[in-house]
Amino acid sequence: MTKKTVLSKDGTTIVYDQVGAGPVVILVNGALGYRSHPKQVELVSLLADHFTVINYDRRGRGESSDTVPYTVMKEIEDIEALINNEGGSASLFGMSSGAVLALEAANKLSGKLTKLAVFEPPLILDESRPPLPSHYVEQLNDAIQQGDRTKAVTIFMSQALLIPNQYLEPMQRDPMWQEFEDVAHTLPYDGLIVKDVVKGVPLPKGKWSNVLGATCVIAGEHSEAFFHNGAKKLVEHLDDGEYRILQGQDHDVAPTALAPLLKEFYHR
Repeated sequence: MTKKTVLSKDGTTIVYDQVGAGPVVILVNGALGYRSHPKQVELVSLLADHFTVINYDRRGRGESSDTVPYTVMKEIEDIEALINNEGGSASLFGMSSGAVLALEAANKLSGKLTKLAVFEPPLILDESRPPLPSHYVEQLNDAIQQGDRTKAVTIFMSQALLIPNQYLEPMQRDPMWQEFEDVAHTLPYDGLIVKDVVKGVPLPKGKWSNVLGATCVIAGEHSEAFFHNGAKKLVEHLDDGEYRILQGQDHDVAPTALAPLLKEFYHR
């Protein structure tokens, strides 16, 4: 494993690990994700015998720096900087809201992307689950500005993940909660990334129309219906998309279940 850095267009330092050898695959975390998370590290190790895996801290997380004000385009520029630093072309894998970011990047950087795989982008396109409140991002920003990271994570857990209130207090006593709070200031970023696709209405016309390469859209067998509905609609929307189901899995997917599918897809 080699730890490396690259400067994004706005001067933000993006820190990443380069692991393995072969075609380049960049992993894009979702909300509250970071490159040293145990599941992320496990997925990297399972892919590294086939690919050059780029495992990076998104801006504002882990060892990467940040530059305000935030825009989604800046995160796309971060991915472009990684691609340019690793030879000029790459495949992407995006997880959850990171899947939506990966779709946005593939739409803007289609000439530099070989293949795209996404796991359960949170697309709320019908009535199979409630849409996110229209003021969701504003709530998160208010909590962060007040210095209340616990409140910000709670808003995410209750409104985005729909975790009932009775489960949130025990979760706050888990050591993992503090790790969530450490990156809670980036929750509004993911809120902005998904803002247009969590309203309970169909995808906007022309959304991701420049995603031209092969795209694998994956959902867990036991995941909520809206993940499957969104995945199917996304595949219909893409130029070259396929829908795959991971047996026995849900949104908290096991790397050991995910890695074989990714290897098969990227090696085609």
